[in-house]
Amino acid sequence: MPKTSTSPAAPIPPQGQPTVTSPDRQNAKTLSGLRRFGGPWLWLAIAAPLLGGVLLVVQAWTLAGIVGGVVENGAVIAAMTPGIVLIFGLLLTRAALAAIGDRAGTAASEAIKTNLRQALFAQLLSRSPRAADQPHSGAASSAMIDQVEALDGFFARYVPAMVQASLLPLAFGAIILPLDWLAGLLFLVTAPLIPVFMALVGWGAQCATDRQARALSLLNGRFADRLRGLTTLKLFGRAEAETAGIVAASDELRHRTLRVLRIAFLSSAVLEFFAALGVAGIALYVGLTFIDFLHLRSTPLTLELGLFLLLMAPEVYNPLRLLAAHYHDRASAKSAIGEIQAQLGALPAEIVPLGHAEPSASPDAMALRLDKLTLRTPDNARVILHETGLNIKAGEHVAIVGQSGIGKSSLLEAIARLRPHGGAITLGDQSLEEWDEAELRHSVAMLGQKPRIFAGSMADNIAMARPDATPAQIRSAAERAQAAGFADALPEGLDTLLGEGGLGLSGGQTQRIALARDLPARSRPDPAR
Repeated sequence: MPKTSTSPAAPIPPQGQPTVTSPDRQNAKTLSGLRRFGGPWLWLAIAAPLLGGVLLVVQAWTLAGIVGGVVENGAVIAAMTPGIVLIFGLLLTRAALAAIGDRAGTAASEAIKTNLRQALFAQLLSRSPRAADQPHSGAASSAMIDQVEALDGFFARYVPAMVQASLLPLAFGAIILPLDWLAGLLFLVTAPLIPVFMALVGWGAQCATDRQARALSLLNGRFADRLRGLTTLKLFGRAEAETAGIVAASDELRHRTLRVLRIAFLSSAVLEFFAALGVAGIALYVGLTFIDFLHLRSTPLTLELGLFLLLMAPEVYNPLRLLAAHYHDRASAKSAIGEIQAQLGALPAEIVPLGHAEPSASPDAMALRLDKLTLRTPDNARVILHETGLNIKAGEHVAIVGQSGIGKSSLLEAIARLRPHGGAITLGDQSLEEWDEAELRHSVAMLGQKPRIFAGSMADNIAMARPDATPAQIRSAAERAQAAGFADALPEGLDTLLGEGGLGLSGGQTQRIALARDLPARSRPDPAR
């Protein structure tokens, strides 16, 4: 299990000047690499708005043609019925595409988060519980739950918005340029300036978001550690002091979150300002041209073309406004991925969900040989065992006794490949390092001094390692571990509910439930199931 600590939380890093660092670029690269797990949903979330942009041009041109034909050319409204029907059809189609894009973005984000959580959990379980770099339980849970959840907006909203902002304004400008060179040039010049100013504001948002993500992890870790050590804190009269400390840390997190939101609103305001200037420039150009105040065209500006330019002006900047609205999601995601890697290490190259290997039925007894085994504490500060040797024949029973702290539990953890060691350990006919992980776990079991019992029934705790175990197998395991006797004395037997940590059981009963838990995992499920 992940270790915990009751030491004070580390100080929150001070505010600094916004800089673009190598880790920041690495976090962006890592986020880009996760896109492949979005599958076809992510492609659909990107393609739907782009198709909607194409239909928008057709809709604006059709509407401008109808108004221009009726007002300027005196066309009968009844003759425009097909165009009006087409406009309503385009509106409904664009609305449907927008809904499909939102739904696809959400599905892609959920798929990415699910795969990432499974990979992080598998990576965490693959580590030795005694590893020096094992993360604290509060920080690990915060990384896998809160920080992974912070990636949602990036994949569901920011990535589609970024593609739209990269393609649609330039495409709209290229369409308008042959029709009116001045309006097209204005679009092509002003549109790229908006992301530049947004990036300048975004650097400050990124730094503030990094600090906020770090503060959130520290607060979660501190709260989890204090909650686990609540009994000790109350015994030493520190409960009120720690409560006050958590309240102060929560208030500091609130202030940091508000700073992030303030910068996010500022970036949106900057974008809206420049977009409004661009739209006002087009409106001013069309209006002054119509009243014959400007003479920059070689041909007269028709009502149809003028209306088309006015309809398209806000739409050229709309993808950029959408990007600004979700730009904070990018900063949050980069901070979250950096915090995940800081707490749990680098993301695995391949995100593979946790598998379930079929156990071998009743594994044969194996010999054990230790040759010059050396064990150290996780920080390598002290030697626990030095060049120890031991030979145990297959089927032989050996009791290792001695004073507390001489390394009995550490020796068992090394044999179970849960603790790094020096020297050689041979299990059966092969070295411990050569054993396949799944095969080793189904062949070797270790029952610690304080096994973990989860809230649930006795049967649920026994069947945890083998969820498809039959009631008969659970009963047999309880009898073999001599847990059936005290379970049958209870009104509900093995279905009796237990509290978190084995509340309701004695220390010895907890040990027997944990021993029974291992037994159904080493027998095959009933073929009749």
